[in-house]
Amino acid sequence: MKSIAPPYNKHKTTRRDILSSSSTLSGLHILQKNNSRSARYCAAKILSSLVKNQAPVKPVFDRVVGRFDLPSNERNLTMQLVYGVLRKRQFIDRMLAILSRTPIRKMDLYIHQTLAVGLYQIFFLDRIPDSAAVNEAVESCKVAKIHKRLHGFVNGILRQALRTKEELEKKSQTNNKGQEILNHPEWLTDRWQNNFGQEATTAMCRHNNQEPILSLRVNTTRIDKSEFMKLLAEESIAARVGHYAKDAIVLPEFSGAITTLPGYQEGYFQVQDEAAQLATGLLAPFVLGGNYLDGCAGLGGKTSHILQETAKLQIHVHAVDPEPFRLQKLNENMERLFTSPPLTIHQVSLLDVTTTTVPLFDGILIDAPCSGTGVIGRHPDIRWNRTVDDLKHYHNEQLALLSHAATLVKTGGILVYATCSLEPEENTEVIELFLQNQPQFELTDCSPFLPEAARDLVKEGFFHPLPSPSIDGFFAARLRKKNDA
Repeated sequence: MKSIAPPYNKHKTTRRDILSSSSTLSGLHILQKNNSRSARYCAAKILSSLVKNQAPVKPVFDRVVGRFDLPSNERNLTMQLVYGVLRKRQFIDRMLAILSRTPIRKMDLYIHQTLAVGLYQIFFLDRIPDSAAVNEAVESCKVAKIHKRLHGFVNGILRQALRTKEELEKKSQTNNKGQEILNHPEWLTDRWQNNFGQEATTAMCRHNNQEPILSLRVNTTRIDKSEFMKLLAEESIAARVGHYAKDAIVLPEFSGAITTLPGYQEGYFQVQDEAAQLATGLLAPFVLGGNYLDGCAGLGGKTSHILQETAKLQIHVHAVDPEPFRLQKLNENMERLFTSPPLTIHQVSLLDVTTTTVPLFDGILIDAPCSGTGVIGRHPDIRWNRTVDDLKHYHNEQLALLSHAATLVKTGGILVYATCSLEPEENTEVIELFLQNQPQFELTDCSPFLPEAARDLVKEGFFHPLPSPSIDGFFAARLRKKNDA
């Protein structure tokens, strides 16, 4: 396909214009509320910030859309555009490399991301007319006060993409070496190919490039799963039972706000992937009247699941997390899901918890901070923000947390270590070092503590599913403190 020079009728667009627009790094501009252009503008601003700062997407997204107070439909479109471009970034950049004489690395950052947003709409969003995608891209440049001569460049690139759409899409499936574009960094796909093989790597990448399906855990202390299914059916919400976890329900077509689902305020469900649901069961068998600890509680998904699973066992649960914002959300979830749950919350790091402040525990769950490479499908920015050097940092933190948790476990107690990573440095290598340093613990097979349908996901005793349409990538090990220690 012939590449095109930046077109404009009256004024020549200079190379300097394309390389650096003076407004790219300027402050956000005020938009009229309900302006149909705001979603494209915000999406390009968010994506520009992510590239520049290598920041997590959610806080950047929340800050930008919050500043403009976007209506819900515009907010949803902004999210769809941002997350979509992140999932298809290499594919879109390949198209731009074919279309433009200016190398991407030398393009103005906002122009690059505006073009990416436009191309994503043209190739992946059927409900938006192609002409609207082009026109709104140009309008977003006007709102951002990009130099007028660059409006023609954006218009020309996108219209050339429309004229050669079928051929462009075909050529953009592979890179210059003829290899399939997987929309993941090379360092990550190389290591996955070494660890899991080419076929599995390709399948995981293709899965990660699709929008994830929503998975819920029914709160059976409030409603029976079959009754909740009926409630969804009454609202014409497509739903099916999960593949693996006994209380899981999957909503394959739902894409709205979670709070709009029936039963949200009543505490009938919690958003949770099936892998995370299965991890809680590895603490079994639960002890009547026992004490349990969620050592990295976060928003409380697994904390609430422990409370649900032990509702009739008179147990007490402790939840630990140092971050005030996460604990606020945890408290809100607990209030929604339960009435006066037997729960004590500690706003400290697990490393600060000692037996002077808490009892020894019958079971501890450590859902450790990790690289998150198993949940890239849900968090597409992870693939672009991680480096191989991060794995060593996480490894050290994980080993420290697990080793400290070991001091809080009763004899005969269970210690479950979990991550949503696929990397050996964060998973099996952590467990191997832990067992070398903690001979009083032994590794036990996860299989007996999982539903039969999930036992195929166990490898060498570890619960270790790879990302697929039915489950997130995950790792869990079940450790027992020996009675004769």
